[in-house]
Amino acid sequence: MRPSFTWRLRSRTLELGPRTLIMGVLNVTPDSFSDGGRFFEPRAAVERGLEMLDAGADILDVGGESTRPGALAGSQPAVSAEEELRRVMPVIEEIRRQRADAIISIDSYKAQVARTAIEAGAEIANDVSGLRWDGEMARTLAGLQCGVVLMHMRGRPSEWRTLPALADAVALVSRELGEIAASALAAGIARERIVLDPGFGFGKRLDENYPLLAHFDDLHQIGFPLLAGVSRKSFIGRALATNGGDAPPQERLYGSLAAMTAAILKGAHMVRVHDVRPAAQAARIADRIESLSQ
Repeated sequence: MRPSFTWRLRSRTLELGPRTLIMGVLNVTPDSFSDGGRFFEPRAAVERGLEMLDAGADILDVGGESTRPGALAGSQPAVSAEEELRRVMPVIEEIRRQRADAIISIDSYKAQVARTAIEAGAEIANDVSGLRWDGEMARTLAGLQCGVVLMHMRGRPSEWRTLPALADAVALVSRELGEIAASALAAGIARERIVLDPGFGFGKRLDENYPLLAHFDDLHQIGFPLLAGVSRKSFIGRALATNGGDAPPQERLYGSLAAMTAAILKGAHMVRVHDVRPAAQAARIADRIESLSQ
């Protein structure tokens, strides 16, 4: 059975372990790989966020910069903090106005964006860089005393196609996630505020994601709750390829649910998904099975 944790957020706590929590992806970007900018306009993004809450999302993860393969995230020119805030803040503020109890995560690696969003009512900062791209991020999050998700990534999105193959993806991710967690603790981020994410697809070759998924439970040895984000990822599109072409993101639902279920059965505490209702239903069944595992 997966270990249980109490996750301390900005103003409340969440119990991790009794059931899988669902984090809904809300991209307020013009170039997301998963939705092609469908929710770039604030009104559309707010409507989408409310739909996900009604469908069973426990958390909304709001992001204003794409980290798709090939994106310039973390390098120059990148989306500025000011532009990122212009995109996400109207959405966060309006969702908070309509659903004061909604738990919102800000998906950003920039300290300025994280601070502004958290001070406006977001409870969690989700940093895909694992505190490595903004030298102020660790100190900022320690001071904000919010929930923190720290992800493992190899290189930057613009470099992924040129990265060498991994001899042992599980060992590398486990070691480097441990180092990320240690750096967070050293910066003053409390242990009970940290969740770790192995970063499926982020700098891993397509076939390197499957060993990571098959041995996901090995990551429990690091000692923190775990998030799995497999929804619509490229490794799923390749496995579902037909007629020589990968399945596009919008046709990866069933593959995403299969990968998500595998992660839950291997001990994921939380899953990050685009399709909330089917994911929430699948997670309920997976949770029944996981609770009986030894």
